[in-house]
Amino acid sequence: MDLTARPVVSAAEWEQAHREMLVREKELTRARDALAAARRRMPMVKLEKDYVLRGPDGPVRLVDVFEGRHQLVAYKFMWHDPESPCEGCSLFVDQFGHPAHLHARDVTRAVISSGPLEETLPYRERMGWTTPWYSSAGSDLYADLGLGDGFALNVFLRDGEDVYRTYMIEGRGTEALGSVWSFLDLTPFGRQETWEDAPAGTPQSDPYVWWRRHDEYETAGAAAR
Repeated sequence: MDLTARPVVSAAEWEQAHREMLVREKELTRARDALAAARRRMPMVKLEKDYVLRGPDGPVRLVDVFEGRHQLVAYKFMWHDPESPCEGCSLFVDQFGHPAHLHARDVTRAVISSGPLEETLPYRERMGWTTPWYSSAGSDLYADLGLGDGFALNVFLRDGEDVYRTYMIEGRGTEALGSVWSFLDLTPFGRQETWEDAPAGTPQSDPYVWWRRHDEYETAGAAAR
């Protein structure tokens, strides 16, 4: 390993290179914001079936996975061999932060694995994950969504008992996900901050004012809806 493979320059030259890189990074930030704005205006499709999944406490309807919220980010954990669960999916779920920040923005995050619950639930416990966990085994959910045996992340919107699919991402598209902001940017309501370009009627508040430590949302009156 050559630790000096990069050129070594003066502090002034480094500052100039940093300023040039920052210009490119800001361009990427603005492009990412524009992409999120376009995503919030995508059409959606209504799910025509009342899908029933399996959870730790028994059968659960997909509409109930929302836990009363309006938006659901659901990761499809790839499951082929119980002896060697997917390392990539495991790395991805390891990146999940505290859910209270998503809950405060009307978002539930869950894992809906295609594997049998009796195989996947012990693995969840082994890994120490607390994310709500379900199995789609025996359900037509992923077949109807056109998903095969791989991994994917779906975003759904609930209106009463009606569920709509608003977005899906798979492959390397999931690599940049993990932070609160990255998940909110996939949802139909986004971050819900006033600087965002969002469709009329989208709930919004000033930035910063809704942020809390994860154990303070309820006491601050910003509990999950």
